[in-house]
Amino acid sequence: MVIPVHDVNPVRRTPYVTYALIAANFVVFLATPGVASSLTGESGPAQLCHLQAFLDHWAAVPRELIHGQTPTTVPTGHVGVGPQGAGCLVGPPGYDKSPAVSVLTAMFLHSSWLHLLGNMLFLMIFGNNIEDRLGHIRYVLFYVVCGYAAAYGFALVNADSGDPLIGASGAIAGVLGAYLVLYPRARVWVLVPFLIFLPLRLPAWIVLGSWFVLQAVYSSGTGVSAAGTVAYVAHVVGFLAGMLLAWPLRPGTPPPPEPRGLLWGRRARPRW
Repeated sequence: MVIPVHDVNPVRRTPYVTYALIAANFVVFLATPGVASSLTGESGPAQLCHLQAFLDHWAAVPRELIHGQTPTTVPTGHVGVGPQGAGCLVGPPGYDKSPAVSVLTAMFLHSSWLHLLGNMLFLMIFGNNIEDRLGHIRYVLFYVVCGYAAAYGFALVNADSGDPLIGASGAIAGVLGAYLVLYPRARVWVLVPFLIFLPLRLPAWIVLGSWFVLQAVYSSGTGVSAAGTVAYVAHVVGFLAGMLLAWPLRPGTPPPPEPRGLLWGRRARPRW
């Protein structure tokens, strides 16, 4: 995969919502139990049990979304010791969980720094132009709708799964789909791993189109292990939702400026 770093597509207004979403994701990540362990690489049973209880409370769970029923026993966040050793204690939940609301809270949860930084990079590069085209309020609604479409699309395919679904990937995939529809010819600076990271300036339709194809291939199980934890189906559904929502706005969208110079090499390095 290429790594996008910048797009040649200026905006007319400050993307306050995009900045707020990025800030909110960082704040929630730092407040998530066990975040310290993701920095040190170490985690004990207490941290793992606390994190499991936190995710069961705030993450979206496919079988809860489809069947509308929450479990009668959940991890309490405490550690117990049994015949087989230490484990997480379970008990009746001390909260009322709404599966529909959990989709919204799950959009701000991430499993690691790599998960968070990757999502925020794509949101920063492509989200500002979508916010500029839609306006602040419509952009918020667009972002949430794409996130919900991605979560429920994934849940329909995995209706009996009890694994928590977290991350902003589905909503951000919707942003990428909208960008492909509205600005297919915008140039995007990317880093291509070829012995070294080679900077290239490529059309958005190549960068985002190849990303979508890769997600679609992975969602079928091709090229990934059975133990993979990435919700590729959610990426595909979110991307398609973003394309459909943005399609009516395509005729009135002004094209991005045409960049000058070479598309690769030293003269093609971005300036910012």
